[in-house]
Amino acid sequence: MYNRKVNGMEGRILIVDDALFMRGVLKKMLEENGYTVVGEAANGLEAIEKYKELKPDLLTMDITMPDMTGLEAVKAIRGIDSKARIVMCSAMGQNAMVMEAVQNGAIDFIIKPFKASTVLATLKRCKALSNWDREESK
Repeated sequence: MYNRKVNGMEGRILIVDDALFMRGVLKKMLEENGYTVVGEAANGLEAIEKYKELKPDLLTMDITMPDMTGLEAVKAIRGIDSKARIVMCSAMGQNAMVMEAVQNGAIDFIIKPFKASTVLATLKRCKALSNWDREESK
């Protein structure tokens, strides 16, 4: 189920952020470094539906979004799949919300504005910690 490495690709990512521009920046960064962006969502409600549909290796999740926040979406997605890999994306000064997200199942976080070196190091660390490349039967 979680082994999505195909043709040397690093992993399948779902990007969740209400800002189209931020999704674009992150998508470009990831694709240029071997990741496949399988989908995008603009809020937590969309994230849940896309997660169920696409079964990505990892989600990047903004904290502050309309309709359903990233914190609420983390709880919902981890309720659906306790092995879901979620990396929170937050602006400076959102430490309390990041900690709450981690307590509810997020595996790491990235501070905005995105720096490629930080994003890639975080995803590499998450990949190593959660063993993305393992074979699991569907």
